Amino acid sequence: MSQQIFIITGALFGMLAIIFGAFGAHALKKILSEDQLKSFETGVKYQMYHAIVLLVLGFNFEFSTSAMYWCFTFGILLFSFSIYGLVLSDAKGKKLRFLGPITPIGGLLFVVGWLLIVLRAW
Repeated sequence: MSQQIFIITGALFGMLAIIFGAFGAHALKKILSEDQLKSFETGVKYQMYHAIVLLVLGFNFEFSTSAMYWCFTFGILLFSFSIYGLVLSDAKGKKLRFLGPITPIGGLLFVVGWLLIVLRAW
């Protein structure tokens, strides 16, 4: 695992969070309910938070571990992207219910990633 991978992944997820946030605030605002829009925004926020964590870890590479990288990367994919899929499919009337159990797995990966930071600092 290289420092560049952490930084590039964090930057790409950050960039996508901005794009998805703008998409939600403008294009989706017209088709999503208030609750759906809040859920979508939660996915965007958690994606951005953890994109920033990946950047910080990348710029502090000697502290980072590959396990941290994978926890935050898969956490974003499973947590945020499952929320996007749930919200968008629900708005189209065909909710992809199989995504529901995936979201907490992503959240658990976030928790494990943060725990790995605590243990590394300890």
